[in-house]
Amino acid sequence: MGNMIITINRENGSGGREIARRLGEMLGLKVYDKSILEEIVQKYKLNKEDIERIKAQKTNLWSDFCQFYRQFSAAGNSYQNEDRKITSRELYYAEAQIMRNLASQESCIIVGRSGFHVFKDNPDALSIFIIADREARIKRIAQKEGVDEKTAAKLIEKTDAARDNFTKTFAGTSRYDARNYDITLNVSRFSTEAIAAFLAENIKRKMAAGM
Repeated sequence: MGNMIITINRENGSGGREIARRLGEMLGLKVYDKSILEEIVQKYKLNKEDIERIKAQKTNLWSDFCQFYRQFSAAGNSYQNEDRKITSRELYYAEAQIMRNLASQESCIIVGRSGFHVFKDNPDALSIFIIADREARIKRIAQKEGVDEKTAAKLIEKTDAARDNFTKTFAGTSRYDARNYDITLNVSRFSTEAIAAFLAENIKRKMAAGM
């Protein structure tokens, strides 16, 4: 058995990141989410708003590839050209490679970034999708962002649409398709602690039995 990789994808406002953090504490595993972006930010001199904008774009794959090829050739087969703009396809491959590098070094939990697809053929990977009722998500985002519920609802719709578009473009599937995951949980009626404890107990059993 190799390093254990747990991927957690989640609906915006479901509390998936908090569940991942608590699960990491229970299992003694590092949790990677924004840190993945930070490495890409440094490599391509982007800010997080640039990345979210790129993710939300509806790309034409052939056009995207041609743009990458022209820029790569113009840069002399080097990524050191500071004037070039990262394409959404480059972003996907960069994130995927960083995730694979992390997983090759240690067992870990990876939040978001279409991790379920990146590790879909890895026998040591366990994919989880966290969802929640719309009203619960709205209340969580409103409280977290300090906005009214109407604004929170719009933020949720925008973020979820961007994430699903990104997943459909590069993974060729909807992030809402439960067949992409080993476990799908609606966490609306449970605390973060209870969900993390449930996952930790069953993952430990699976580890003991051999994945």
